[in-house]
Amino acid sequence: MENVSKNFIETVIEQDIREGRCDEVCTRFPPEPNGYLHIGHAKSILLNYGLAQEYQGKFHVRFDDTNPTKEKPEFVEAIRADIEWLGADCEGNLFYASDYFEEMYEAAVKLIKKKKAYVSDLTADQIREYRGTLTEPGKEDPYASRSVEENLQLFADMKEGRVADGEKVLRARIDMSSSNINMRDPVIYRVAHMKHHRTGEQWCIYPMYDFAHPIEDAIERITHSICTLEFEDHRPLYDWVVRELEYENPPKQIEFAKLYLTNVVTGKRYIKRLVEEGIVDGWDDPRLVSIAALKRRGFTPESIKKFVELCGVSK
Repeated sequence: MENVSKNFIETVIEQDIREGRCDEVCTRFPPEPNGYLHIGHAKSILLNYGLAQEYQGKFHVRFDDTNPTKEKPEFVEAIRADIEWLGADCEGNLFYASDYFEEMYEAAVKLIKKKKAYVSDLTADQIREYRGTLTEPGKEDPYASRSVEENLQLFADMKEGRVADGEKVLRARIDMSSSNINMRDPVIYRVAHMKHHRTGEQWCIYPMYDFAHPIEDAIERITHSICTLEFEDHRPLYDWVVRELEYENPPKQIEFAKLYLTNVVTGKRYIKRLVEEGIVDGWDDPRLVSIAALKRRGFTPESIKKFVELCGVSK
């Protein structure tokens, strides 16, 4: 029998299958529609799609559209076209975080009732100040002692548009002295009176990414939430959210190393700046390594797939 070397993610998945923790593998690619995709995203798409194929599972595409300040329908369409061009077929499993806004709101209410979340009037700067540093613990939020009833009323006021942007936030109650800053009562909901590209003006509160993401994964029954290494420090918060909301068979987050190329700009925010400042001709400028630019330069999906395979998967 051929001895094929497995990467560390395949090893984890196979152990989960063997131990009965996973019946059908389900992976996802969750782009934020705030720009075009680049070569690094291609690695993530092809890895998640490839794992679903390898284990005869499902592959989902989900737009993480929780931040209307930066999102546009143009980016949604461009991302869909890129994923299709790469050959990663989600077979109709195309979702949006905004599909779950009601469930996320209910999840936040559940945390308030469990005394695991509270409404705070601190400003963003004050929250940063109270959070402490890598060497000093944080300080208790002065609003953390509000009653469940008061928190429920204030959160309802936020939802009904009776609170101005930045006036109040909902924070998770975890541990202000945690060695992991992400666990020091993170903000999980903010007020933003902005039109959303899918839900219009239906909502004026939006969940933070770290709160929304594990809920989306759990609702879609994602088994392995595969993401890049910068989310490793966020994993305890991811696990806390799915545990406190009592999801059965919660997803498992696994991190892998990002794909960087030397002598080119790969960060989405940097590419965005080049586009917006007119330094390049657009997201598909041939000097960029966006998927649209690579396609325009004549690269084939097969060549990108081969390149990603040769790079391999590592920590």
